[in-house]
Amino acid sequence: MPTLTAKHHASELQRQLRALLGHDQIVTQAYGAHLLIKRLDDQDPIVVARLSELGRNLYGAAFRSHSGRWEPLPGSGPLDEMAQLVVTLLEPYLQPDNY
Repeated sequence: MPTLTAKHHASELQRQLRALLGHDQIVTQAYGAHLLIKRLDDQDPIVVARLSELGRNLYGAAFRSHSGRWEPLPGSGPLDEMAQLVVTLLEPYLQPDNY
């Protein structure tokens, strides 16, 4: 069960991602020590990436490959830096299908 802090960070991450991407077809979800990043499509939301808490306001990132495995992204940092990193590296996967 996610903590209140994790839920707050998920909400903040969603706000940052939507601002960086320029659309609201992104949702986030606190899941244990992870913040899942999902793209909204016509059907169910698709999990694209996650941030994993490594320490107090320190996160690492990973993306979900086509095989379903989590592949790490380079670097770690605070929430806002990791939001920027995820958008920089995965922007095509974070755009809705109708873009």
